[in-house]
Amino acid sequence: MRLGVTRSTRAALGVTAIATALALTSCAAGESGSGGSSQGSGKGNATLTFLTFETPNLTAKYWDDAIARASAAVPGVTVKKLVAPSADRVGYAKQLAASGQLPDIMIGVSPNGFAQAGQLAAWSDTELADFVSPHTNPIGGKVYQLPYNSQPTPLVYYNKADFAAAGISAPPKTYAELLDDCAKLKAKGITPFVVGGGGKDTWADMYPLIATVGTDTYRQTPDWLSQKAAGKVKFTDPQFTKPAAKIADLAKNGYIDTSGLSRSYADTEQAFRDNKGAMYPMGSWFAASADAKKPGFDIGVFAWPSDDGSFVVPAYTGGGMSVSSKASNVDLAKKWALAFMLDKTSLDNSVKTDGSIIALKSYTPPSDMGPVYTETAQLYQQAVKQKAIVDAFSIETGDGSMPAGLPDKAAAGVADLINGKQTADQFGAFLDSEWAKASR
Repeated sequence: MRLGVTRSTRAALGVTAIATALALTSCAAGESGSGGSSQGSGKGNATLTFLTFETPNLTAKYWDDAIARASAAVPGVTVKKLVAPSADRVGYAKQLAASGQLPDIMIGVSPNGFAQAGQLAAWSDTELADFVSPHTNPIGGKVYQLPYNSQPTPLVYYNKADFAAAGISAPPKTYAELLDDCAKLKAKGITPFVVGGGGKDTWADMYPLIATVGTDTYRQTPDWLSQKAAGKVKFTDPQFTKPAAKIADLAKNGYIDTSGLSRSYADTEQAFRDNKGAMYPMGSWFAASADAKKPGFDIGVFAWPSDDGSFVVPAYTGGGMSVSSKASNVDLAKKWALAFMLDKTSLDNSVKTDGSIIALKSYTPPSDMGPVYTETAQLYQQAVKQKAIVDAFSIETGDGSMPAGLPDKAAAGVADLINGKQTADQFGAFLDSEWAKASR
């Protein structure tokens, strides 16, 4: 489940179309529910709308089966499933909210903006007791989204055969070694990095920058984006333009195939599978795909290296359920959301189909997970133990995160950075300007 992949492609749906979608996309459990219970009661009957999304990994059947299990655990609930029409779940939820139809329950939708407007119910410490990081991504000191899943974003997945062909015996430990490996790969006629971002999937070009901001900016100043929100730093400061310049230089040196920017997310993954490049910076969800449909080469994984070799892994924990403060029965909606999130079968399916690293204290993943997932999870746990986790730039959802809409602008700017239309300084100025516009 791509927690941070909720950007791009604003669905052009009017209020009528939204109402129609609500009426037509239902998956019901317990059809006798009346929806008339009071907000303060966790008992009785309630009809609740649930906004989710479908992907090649997370299919309609995946969601329908999970909904049925949660509904069986919480009698009296009728759930009407609403499927977001695009990857931009936040934009769709905002359209629904504007027409007075914010779903009662949502998954994988950033609470930023909704929480500040009083549209979401906060989770209590008691309700968060089973979670490893119960207070992650707070907004005004409260948590509005269940933090059930951790995702390193990105790691670097690599073609071991390409590395061997270029005489590279092990993954790079420093950024200088990474550049040296890129030169060796290019000399053998192998494109070092596969990067996409075409069509509605502009967000897919962000991962190299997220990595360098993690190693160069957030490692030194973990609250850098909060400082930006407070007006203490700027995107034109060297602490940000240095990692941006690294990405521009990778493209300038031919280490990123700029024509790949026209690829969709799915086509970008396929390009890596088709050996169009040796390295694929991507979120940990790719691990499940790599194991489920193994390409014709072995895949390894490493963390994007820092200048001095310090271990740094950008990651995001969150992605779970949020509940509307205006749900017909808030307590019952919360019980259902927790039942969904804590269901072992649903969690196992999420791990197997989407490479989830479940952030629940008592959870153990299935024992038959493949080698790419296993290595990915071990790398993440190593980073946790070494306190090497930093935020994933542009994917933050709590206090100090980017204003709404700015991640999309950043993705567009990164495309210009890669194709040479903007320098790092110009990119920084562009982000400062767009931040100011979005904050008015």
